[in-house]
Amino acid sequence: MADNTRRYAVLAASASAVVVVALFAAERAPAQSRPVAGADDEVVVKGAVDHYDGEDHALKPETPAQAEVKKKYSPYAGRKYPTRVYFGDTHHHTNNSGDAFMGGNTLTPEQAYRFARGEEVISSTGVPAKLSRPLDFLVVSDHAEGLGLMTQVAAGNPSFASDPTLTRWGNALKAGGKAQQDAMNELVSAQANNKLPPPIKDPKVVGPIMKSVWQQYTATADKFNEPGRFTAMIGYEWTSVPGGNNLHRNVLFRDGKDRADQILPFSAWQSEDPEKLWAWMDAYEKKTGGKLLAIPHNANLSNGRMFEPVDFAGRALTKDYAERRARFEVLQEMVQTKGASETHPLLSPNDEFAAFGTAGWEYGNLTLEGKPLSKDMMPTNYLRSGLAQGMAHEQKLGVNPFKFGIIGGTDVHNSLTAIEEDNFYGKHVNQEPSPNRWEHVSKQGFGKTRYTYHYMAAGYAAVWATDNTREALWDAMKRKEVYATSGTRMTVRFFGGYDYTADDAKTRYLAERGYAKGVPMGGDLTAAAAGKAPTFLVAALKDPIGGNLDRIQIVKAWVDSAGKTQEKIYNVAWSGGRKPNKDGKLAAVGDTVDVANATWTNTIGASELAAVWKDPDFKPTQRAVYYARVIEIPTPTWLAYDQLRFGVKMPKEVPMKHQERAWTSPIWYSPS
Repeated sequence: MADNTRRYAVLAASASAVVVVALFAAERAPAQSRPVAGADDEVVVKGAVDHYDGEDHALKPETPAQAEVKKKYSPYAGRKYPTRVYFGDTHHHTNNSGDAFMGGNTLTPEQAYRFARGEEVISSTGVPAKLSRPLDFLVVSDHAEGLGLMTQVAAGNPSFASDPTLTRWGNALKAGGKAQQDAMNELVSAQANNKLPPPIKDPKVVGPIMKSVWQQYTATADKFNEPGRFTAMIGYEWTSVPGGNNLHRNVLFRDGKDRADQILPFSAWQSEDPEKLWAWMDAYEKKTGGKLLAIPHNANLSNGRMFEPVDFAGRALTKDYAERRARFEVLQEMVQTKGASETHPLLSPNDEFAAFGTAGWEYGNLTLEGKPLSKDMMPTNYLRSGLAQGMAHEQKLGVNPFKFGIIGGTDVHNSLTAIEEDNFYGKHVNQEPSPNRWEHVSKQGFGKTRYTYHYMAAGYAAVWATDNTREALWDAMKRKEVYATSGTRMTVRFFGGYDYTADDAKTRYLAERGYAKGVPMGGDLTAAAAGKAPTFLVAALKDPIGGNLDRIQIVKAWVDSAGKTQEKIYNVAWSGGRKPNKDGKLAAVGDTVDVANATWTNTIGASELAAVWKDPDFKPTQRAVYYARVIEIPTPTWLAYDQLRFGVKMPKEVPMKHQERAWTSPIWYSPS
């Protein structure tokens, strides 16, 4: 379906590496391959000096047309749009997070940055760790609640000695093992049910400690921030979890230490209401002149609260609420170690890929307390239906409160963004490499058990930015020109417009055509003349060390004439000679996974895919939203690598293979 010689230069800057290698090879050619001059030989290189060679080299007059061509000759000069995608993590915890430290994490933000930029470090369990390829950026997003305080509890700070629970936790931290793990789970539950020990929430006691920790962190971020090479973006996590229902947000600063130090992070201890967080963000921007955005995550663990049709207090949504949410929450985290939040088979029965990342996470909320997840909660529990619900609210309020782009993160709590399947260090320290980590019990409730094997080696934030700087990355996130991956580093472009043609998917200058004729992922389409149906230009290039590509799909959600939300998945590009059936379904790509040896071959699939697709079911009066989903061929999971390396045998319910994927930010169509 694709020409393997096209588009590399415009899909990814990595293509330039091929040129660099070629030039390097030419410069280092073996000496015997070159003519060798003797000591007395005269070596004449034409053009090395300014000898007259008998030809007329005088510049001849240019025509106006020739002069205009010369000015515009380079297709790269003056280019304003982003030409490179940057991969990183917007959701990362170090030992400054209470649950991470209580779980055994001894690594600091400095060690997290060193690891992310490609250095080898020793994990908290004493295992050497290194990435196959450095990240481009990292956001250390430690919990604002009790920032750095558990290290003080463990150290026996006298301010906490009078409280029996904190004393018991401190002893558990010294004991380690199961006692330490139980104390961490108790901390998470106490946070969820507002039962934390009083001293830990007393501003007079903890304020000075937390201020010192925050300022040390921002100093470390500035130290490791190298514009153009590696970005250390400042951030933190606001950890609202009422009754165990996940409403967490990661707050990202466009700014450096000078502005970030003018405040202390707003925490869920001050309020679990997202509107209070937005008010604080607004006050920060007015006070400092800085900029913030918030990224909610794990909608899949919210028990339907992430996209509920009421505010935190249970009142119907208003236009003011919608405007503030749309202003600050421009992105949603699609995937991380705690599952994928795209959809569920009960919501999307016609989507054969809907079950990805749901096993174990569909039992209920974050803490498996309160109520199990029910079918009636699902429409407000997943991102795809959230996007559709947002358009329904827009019809009533005039503003879409759920108009978010899509991004990935890891939520690792061991300071190591190590999420490649063959290099997965787990989310928590007790999930770092060991023979039996797969069967560790994470949570129990409702008669169900979450095991470590339910955790995913996921995911990445992929950002189309003009440069690798705090400002450029943040600006790209703000305009939603980002996508999520489950851990692969595939390159994906997605554009929407009205005038794309099949030739636009064949040109080497695909991105140039994309921006010239339409809008990129995260953009908006307004109504076209005479109800013209929109066209979409989409392209994907495989991860250089990952699996080949199976297919590209476009997922559409819309609001029908009765005001009900609908969805449909379209296959738009695929590998091999397969043909869709009458229902548009495409046969499976095949499977080359060798589970016993934890490997696969790229003898199926494609290295790149591209297509122009026109919506065949378009109705100009209906609001619609579209995003692209790119699926790889089957490859082994981290569990297959563990089974091989540790020589263990896992039961059949443990997934040995899967299909990695990417999800782009949407493009919206509005009839007015």
